[in-house]
Amino acid sequence: MKGSIFAFLGGAFITLQGVANSRISQDIGAWQAATITQLTGFIMAFIILLFVRDGRWSAFNQVKPLYLAGGSFAAIIIFSNVTAIQQIGVTLSISAMLIAQLCLAFIIDSKGWFGVMKQKMRLPQFIGIGLMIAGVVILRL
Repeated sequence: MKGSIFAFLGGAFITLQGVANSRISQDIGAWQAATITQLTGFIMAFIILLFVRDGRWSAFNQVKPLYLAGGSFAAIIIFSNVTAIQQIGVTLSISAMLIAQLCLAFIIDSKGWFGVMKQKMRLPQFIGIGLMIAGVVILRL
């Protein structure tokens, strides 16, 4: 249950962030918006880290370099999100992003990439993705 609540909150905040970034980028540009977002995100995460202190910095050198680059994906995510929202609106942008996330997650789970436990995908999962895609097509009409 706790995981579902955090997933819901994360999804809501991704949408709010996308809208805020889109507004910022209209005034100063998409890459500038991405820079500001990354900076404020770093500051907020650092402040939370100072209070939570739940990590093990001593294990930092055990993290694979590929995974350390994960934060750099955010710049591309922000730019893509801002551009999509400005071009096709919030609803279609978020819908398309969710489908892309779900499809990639589906592949990662089914292949067991990145050390995740391999999951067998069945017909209901394929139907679910198909229904989501159909929903976006209907939204687009």
